[in-house]
Amino acid sequence: MSRYVFKMPDLGEGTVEAELVALHVKPGDVVTEDQIMAEVMTEKAAVEVPAPVSGRVVSINAKPGDMVPVGSELVVFDTDAAGESANSPQPAKAEAKDAPASAPASKAPTVAVPAASATTARAITDVLQPHASTERVMASPATRRRAREAGIDLRLIKGSGPGGRIVRADLDHTMQSQGAASAATRAPAGAVRREGVEEVKVIGLRRTIAQRMSAAKRDIPHFAYVEEVDVTELEALRRHLNARRAAGTASYTYLPFIVTALTRVLVDFPQCNAHYDSERGVILRHRPVHVGIATQTPDGLLVPVVRHAEARPLRDLADEIRRLTDAARTKKATREELSGSTITVTSLGRLGGIVSTPVINAPEVAIIGINKVVERPVVREGAVVVRHMMNLSSSFDHRIVDGFDAAAMIQALRERLEHPATIFVDP
Repeated sequence: MSRYVFKMPDLGEGTVEAELVALHVKPGDVVTEDQIMAEVMTEKAAVEVPAPVSGRVVSINAKPGDMVPVGSELVVFDTDAAGESANSPQPAKAEAKDAPASAPASKAPTVAVPAASATTARAITDVLQPHASTERVMASPATRRRAREAGIDLRLIKGSGPGGRIVRADLDHTMQSQGAASAATRAPAGAVRREGVEEVKVIGLRRTIAQRMSAAKRDIPHFAYVEEVDVTELEALRRHLNARRAAGTASYTYLPFIVTALTRVLVDFPQCNAHYDSERGVILRHRPVHVGIATQTPDGLLVPVVRHAEARPLRDLADEIRRLTDAARTKKATREELSGSTITVTSLGRLGGIVSTPVINAPEVAIIGINKVVERPVVREGAVVVRHMMNLSSSFDHRIVDGFDAAAMIQALRERLEHPATIFVDP
């Protein structure tokens, strides 16, 4: 056997270890040179690792979730077996491959039957008063027939008619009460009892996100500020531009307008377009505005960066935002495209809710959150009118940005958005 040992490579930028995120081969598989065999992640980016040689995988010295030091043995190959199964299909990727074997198996589902409510139980008790079996039940033939068809024992009904006679209303009340009891004790359609716990290991990008969010909340004293914005005129402008857009071009969302307005406002609030180096005790105020766009992907939250947003026309800015967010969602964004932002904008789109408390993307000192636009009645010049309203929910690093300055910056942004002409020209 010709043994070839593949060691964790140096991925640059002072990396001393990398996390093994996924394995696409297993011991015994025959691989070809340059076939992707694993994915690893550093603090900067995820990297696909190709096979350095052709051969059979003899052993793998790590599992997904392990931190592998640079230079340590990762995969051992037998290069003499390279031609044995060159055309054998490789195992398909499957998320279930990485699922822990210790996850408990689910039990067979059983129907959950909730108990009747106390109110329903009392109602049934009130009408189902048992009579002695020796008593003669007084009821009309029609009432007897209805009771028989409904499966109700008339001896259990207390009559309200003369001499205890069971009248139509008594039977109706009993049938309604039994119907309520049946509904209260019957599980809704599709209701099944579930058992078991799924164990999901936090690895890769999800672990990186968890670590960074924890550090940001632990180290940064967040100051939150929320302001409502009347975007009625901005909505009219957006619709006008979308109606006139060239064939084949995408529609404008609110995002490029907000980013453009933000670049204008930050000229007067440079402390919000900054990084804070806590180790050196230095604030780095950036002249260019590199806007991070928080983007939800299947793997977690990524922040692709629109560089020099202050110098981009509206259409170019809209196209760049769309290109970068699509690249992030399809795992095509480069390391450079996912780093270097000076301030971040985050939006949940139609799920934007009323208020949010976004977490600052350290080492930045500010993040602007966009909530959904809704039509609401508001008072304008003494009259109630319907307007398009949106909230801006923002967070600031209170070590660097004073509350007054944070509020003033959001108010300036609100002013531009409510009068959209000032986004493009100075008032």
